[in-house]
Amino acid sequence: TAVISYDYLTSLRSVPYGSEEYLALRSKVHLRSARRLCELCCANRGTFIKVGQHLGALDYLLPEEYTSTLKVLHSQAPQSSMQEVRQVIREDLGKEVLVLAVKQLFPDFEFMWLVDEAKKNLPLELDFLNEGRNAEKVAQMLKHFDFLKVPQIYWELSTKRVLLMEFVDGGQVNDRDYMERNKIDVNEISRHLGKMYSEMIFVNGFVHCDPHPGNVLVRKHPGTGKAEIILLDHGLYQVLTEEFRLDYCHLWQSLIWTDMKRVEEYSQRLGAGDLYPLFACMLTARSWDSVNRGISQAPVTATEDAEIRNNAANYLPQISQLLNHVPRQMLLIFKTNDLLRGIEAALGTRASASSFLNMSRCCIRALAEHKKKNTCSFFRRTQISFGEAFSLWQISLHELMLRVKGLKLPSWAMALLCWLFPAPH
Repeated sequence: TAVISYDYLTSLRSVPYGSEEYLALRSKVHLRSARRLCELCCANRGTFIKVGQHLGALDYLLPEEYTSTLKVLHSQAPQSSMQEVRQVIREDLGKEVLVLAVKQLFPDFEFMWLVDEAKKNLPLELDFLNEGRNAEKVAQMLKHFDFLKVPQIYWELSTKRVLLMEFVDGGQVNDRDYMERNKIDVNEISRHLGKMYSEMIFVNGFVHCDPHPGNVLVRKHPGTGKAEIILLDHGLYQVLTEEFRLDYCHLWQSLIWTDMKRVEEYSQRLGAGDLYPLFACMLTARSWDSVNRGISQAPVTATEDAEIRNNAANYLPQISQLLNHVPRQMLLIFKTNDLLRGIEAALGTRASASSFLNMSRCCIRALAEHKKKNTCSFFRRTQISFGEAFSLWQISLHELMLRVKGLKLPSWAMALLCWLFPAPH
């Protein structure tokens, strides 16, 4: 950490701040420092790898030199030698520094919550019996998704430190070249991934929280030829409380349909306080202007991405304050969102209207199910079911409208359709 700090101090002090020379030199220092940080992660392993993987997903927050360098930890983390693996198998079948370095580089941002979470969760991730149980639970929970493959666990040869599971091969979910070579539809994979995680978060409250590209593979099923998502590494799951899950449903519904009063209300219920505009921007990775205009109205642009990155640097103290005040379960949701957003960015499918509509469907189902569970009246349950069906029908109509817009009909025809079938709220 002293070497990194010294590099910044000595390399940049004699160059005019903000000049082209300064920016070019700063980029080189960023890259050197990121490589040193990556080496630190690889040398220390364990919690360092986990924190490094998360930092590699913070595209909206950290300089590109850091995120691109640390992304290598998603798929090429240090591996144990066969001798180390054999030792663990014989034993079981026979019977903290990185964050301080980052804090020196970005003193306005408090990363200690991140290392605290990593330290708390690491024992769970290293308990392979827990991982096996999680894998079987999510496979059962999402069995209606025929595009999802969770490898089978072989319990008779598994212990707390050894997990034997079915071998399933595929390409990383952010590898467009692999998908093109294997004729896998990128947009279909992105939609499936969104459906899967919306179901986990909004409906079940049991969330796989480590979806970096090394843990999410794609392939064509050898039998049917259909595209499949293979979900690996089930050590880290977040169990959401019902209160949190329902508030989060309400918040996303409000964001999708641009109900700004309810955005403020539910952001504050989730601990954002007066920083609710920043909270909404961090959740959606959209500018506050886009949030106010409607995040489902237009996809994110390169200009907006640059604006978000620049503003993130200016708001580091507020981001730090926010992350220290939201519920702890929100932190892993942020991490999951960051990783999924990185996958969408790599596939070129980020912030599509269809992904927001699928999220909205899950929110409607979850909220309706909660209402039905809390009423004894058959008439009231029937009324809720009809309301749920009508809302889902409205979303389907809205989705149809978006497709029709792509056909470039005459303006009078589009105006008539928009009047007949307004967007649901």
